[in-house]
Amino acid sequence: MIIIIDFGSQTAHLIGRRLRQIGAPYSYVTPDEALKKISTEKPTGIILSGGPSSVYEPEAPSIPIEVIDFGGPVLGICYGWQLMAEKLGGVVESGHKEYGPEKVSFSKPELIGMPVESCKVYMSHGDTVTKLPPGFESIGNTAHVANAAVVNQKKNFFGVQFHPEAAHTEHGQDVLKHFAQEICHEKLEPLTLNPDEIIEEIKSKVGDKKVICGVSGGVDSTVASFLIGKAIGQQLLPVYIESGFMRPGTREQVEHIFRELIDAPLTVVEAEEQFMSALKGVTDPEKKRKIIGKLYVELFSKEAAKHKDASFLGQGTIYSDVIESKGSKHASAIKSHHNVGGLPKDMHLELLEPVRLFYKDEVREIGRLVGLPEETVMQQPFPGPGFAIRIRGEVTPERLAQAKQADIIVLEEIGAAGLLNQVFQCFPVMTGAESTAVKGDGRVFAEVIAIRAYESDDVMTSQWAHLPYEVLGRISSRIVNEVLNVSRVVYDITTKPPATMEWE
Repeated sequence: MIIIIDFGSQTAHLIGRRLRQIGAPYSYVTPDEALKKISTEKPTGIILSGGPSSVYEPEAPSIPIEVIDFGGPVLGICYGWQLMAEKLGGVVESGHKEYGPEKVSFSKPELIGMPVESCKVYMSHGDTVTKLPPGFESIGNTAHVANAAVVNQKKNFFGVQFHPEAAHTEHGQDVLKHFAQEICHEKLEPLTLNPDEIIEEIKSKVGDKKVICGVSGGVDSTVASFLIGKAIGQQLLPVYIESGFMRPGTREQVEHIFRELIDAPLTVVEAEEQFMSALKGVTDPEKKRKIIGKLYVELFSKEAAKHKDASFLGQGTIYSDVIESKGSKHASAIKSHHNVGGLPKDMHLELLEPVRLFYKDEVREIGRLVGLPEETVMQQPFPGPGFAIRIRGEVTPERLAQAKQADIIVLEEIGAAGLLNQVFQCFPVMTGAESTAVKGDGRVFAEVIAIRAYESDDVMTSQWAHLPYEVLGRISSRIVNEVLNVSRVVYDITTKPPATMEWE
């Protein structure tokens, strides 16, 4: 078994996911539990994850030197490499910051399993190792960072400043497979997703009780509720909260899924006025998310009170939601997700989250395997708070109408170009910024709309979509002409990292 020490990186859980894909056994541990875990489990190797801290900070998470010198191979990733370097006598300093794609050139790529001499990798760091520990040599560098990949062949120590676990790092899986198979000598037995196991777990956990399940029409909640429905049938009580912030047609889609595909007793709660009233005057994005989340829970609590025999609340939480909401001890909170963080103590419902440990692409595959139609599993994700977090600043009826109309235009034009299935998400953002325009020979000072379209597999990293200029031109022209009080349209070409998928 390979032990992964989690220092709080947004992609720390992806390391295990990649090992699972290639069939290597692994286990997670926090830094303060690492020494005990290593002494009892005798791992074949250790991977030190990235993290948001700086190793020279007084409160930065750390490990005893005995963890690194446990007698086997060690791979340090980003913060993990910096911590290894600092513990072994190297120097780590604040240096050239790299966030997003960078090119690494390798002098000895075979030593870390890299099949090419240069490739694109994903970086996310502000510190760098400026002096190598004794016994290490640099075998990879970027234009600004000399020690982007290093090895100590005598001790089987490896360090990479980039993230091989990120989907957008080219040949990153080769690096992890080489470490697991060639260095740690693990026998690889690739695992497959098995929805039947998930269904059996739900049956065992729920028994003859009932499950109130929040559904939004999105991929995650649909797959989760479909699994629950397969497990317990009419014991599933799906509830759709009509907040008014979803894409047009969402309610009809939900009704089709839960009254025809699943045949469950769907309840629709009309709450548009409540949500709009709750957000009146609120501009801070985190406050908006928390207000929306609190209201969702309150409405579910009220609905659950009508079903005294309901014992569980089903949710479509996936792992990217968890990690962005500070999902591990040393992780940084990026944004609050309304379905992460637990329930009020007086709700008396236990959480049931069948896809919590999976990423978006895995959830889609589980949906296919369990029998959901392709158009359902491949639909674009839509955030739980909906358009409310695609409107920077206060959400008003007027700005909500603008956002919805612009969204329709974006989907129509990208769809007409035959590109809708080639992007993971595409949507407009009401930026809150204003600029001057000329309409009908008169001066107009109105809002700027940003368009975001990107490609991704697991929501943890993304590349902005290279849409044809003609498509962007049509989107821009239609929005400034058809949507009231819009002055201009801009296109967001930021990768993740550093940007998140949504603006708020």
